[in-house]
Amino acid sequence: MWIPPEVKEPVVFHESKRKKVSLFGSVNTHNGNFCYMFSDIFNAETFLEYLKQLILLKPKGKKILLILDNARYHHAIMIRPWLEENKHKIELLFLPPYSPKLNPAELIWKVSRYFTTHNRYFSSIGQLRDALEMKFVEWSKPNDELSSLCKINYVV
Repeated sequence: MWIPPEVKEPVVFHESKRKKVSLFGSVNTHNGNFCYMFSDIFNAETFLEYLKQLILLKPKGKKILLILDNARYHHAIMIRPWLEENKHKIELLFLPPYSPKLNPAELIWKVSRYFTTHNRYFSSIGQLRDALEMKFVEWSKPNDELSSLCKINYVV
């Protein structure tokens, strides 16, 4: 930690307990539209809830190809019937193990932390969540920032 020499008695704010905000999120790589859902826990039920929310944003006549890591709840047996029923709307594509650099969503987390949470003190988890919510609402409409960040060059 660096403190200017003129500050004789610095006060450092910190939270003694480790708290976090958890959320699901994905970005449309064509237009930068960001879809997210806060969750207290990651499991098959909350993941299925997110998938149901995600397909509501699906453009008519298009199919969502959702790129995922290999979290256990992404492979849960309980979501398979729903996926089968909606296979014309959404398909899950799993990345190889230990390959976060291939997942466009990882860039979203990195940028959101940098612009929203780094070097900032939040006295409550609610303040942290509100700060993230403001950034995510901004990104929930198609935007150039996320579109260029997650751009995929297709080779035909």
